[in-house]
Amino acid sequence: MSVESRIREKLAEAMPDAAITIENESHLHHGHHGSPQTGESHFRLHIVSESFVGKSRIERHRIVNEILAAELAGPVHALALRAKAPGEA
Repeated sequence: MSVESRIREKLAEAMPDAAITIENESHLHHGHHGSPQTGESHFRLHIVSESFVGKSRIERHRIVNEILAAELAGPVHALALRAKAPGEA
C-alpha cells in the first residue's frame, strides 16, 4: 500500500466524517537535502472534520500528528497541513 493510501486510510478510520484532500508534492523536492527520494515523502493535506470544532490550530495539528505518527516517524519527510472544522474558510 502506498504512503498516500495509508495516510488516507488512517485519517478516514479515525475521522469517518472527514473530507480529505492529499497532494503528493514529492516531485517538487527532488534532490532536496534530507529527502529520502522515494517519491512519497512530501505531502500537502487539507482535512475538514467535525473533530476540529472548538479546537485550536495546534490542537488540530496534534490530532493529525498522533493519527499519522508512524508515517511521520518514517517515510513522510514533510507534511503541510490545513485542518478545518466544517464551515470554516
